[in-house]
Formats: sequence, structure tokens, C-alpha cells
Amino acid sequence: MADFFVHEKAICETENIGKGTRVWSFSHIMKNVEIGEECNFGDHSFVENGVKIGNRVTVKNGVSIWNGVEVSDDVFLGPNCVLTNDLFPRSKVYHSEDVKTYLKRGVSIGANATIVCGTTLGEYCLVAAGSVVTKDVPPFALVVGSPARVRYHISKHGDKLAFDETGKAVDAEGNTYSKDINGIVSLILEAK
Repeated sequence: MADFFVHEKAICETENIGKGTRVWSFSHIMKNVEIGEECNFGDHSFVENGVKIGNRVTVKNGVSIWNGVEVSDDVFLGPNCVLTNDLFPRSKVYHSEDVKTYLKRGVSIGANATIVCGTTLGEYCLVAAGSVVTKDVPPFALVVGSPARVRYHISKHGDKLAFDETGKAVDAEGNTYSKDINGIVSLILEAK
């Protein structure tokens, strides 16, 4: 007996699914897909051959994840967000270039946002609803607009970070962050 759930009205062609994962109605998971533990796939989601998805990933309704997209742990994909996999799409024209898109740990993508392939979304960044990402997003950045631009930096839990004159910030949970001279934020000390 499987230790994951697949709704009777879903199509699931892989058994490589982690414990506690749920696949809801009218979703389609193709073969040669790897899915981690405790994930949730909302209605009408689609995952193409060759995709790897980490643990505790939330895929809301109407999201398609195409070959070439790699999804790390703790990622949130909002309703109807769009992930692409072809920089020059044409009907019946197949490009040999393998364009990869990386969604790093803790990434959140808002509803109806579009992620152009070939980009990397850094750890714990947040893409605002309706935004269009055309280039890499730094870790812990909140990006907004079309094209998406950094508005400010956020904590692991999504709160706005306030940096002092030394480039350090502490969030409500006691985690400490540092901003380097290029404006890149990193988590330097996690609270216990």
C-alpha cells in the first residue's frame, strides 16, 4: 500500500513519490518524475517527465511544471503561476538547447506570476503575484513587477528585513542575516 495519496480522478504515472504527498483531482504526474515527502498538488496541476521536486513543496491549482525545472525543498507555487521551458517557442520546432530553471529552497511564487526559463530563484525569495521574472532573483529578495525588480529583502518567513549600518539584520525568530557590498543577503546564524 502506497504511503502517498492520489485522488481517483488524477493521473499519476510514477511511483517515485515520497511519504505523505497528496495529488488531487484532475492533476497529471507523468512517468520519470521524482517527488519528495509531504508535497501537495492542487487540482489541475501537471508535472512533465524528468522533473525533480523536493520535500514539502506546495503546488496550487493550475500550475504546470515542465522538464528543465528543478524544484528544491519548501517551495510554494501559487495558483496559476507559469513556469516556461523554451526561450524561443514555435509550434513543431524543437530546440536542442536544454534550458534549466532552478527554484532554490524556500522560494515562493505568487499567483499568476511568470518565470522565464533559464533563471535561478535564490533561497527564500518571493515573487509577487502577477510579476514576470526575466533574470535571476537573489536570495531573500522580494521582487515585483514586469520585469520583476527587487523591492526589498525578506526573512525566511517573509517579513521585511531592516539592516543596520554594518549590513546585519535580525528577524522576529532571531535569525541573523548579512548583506554584502553587492546587496546579496545571506542567512549567517539560525536561531535555535
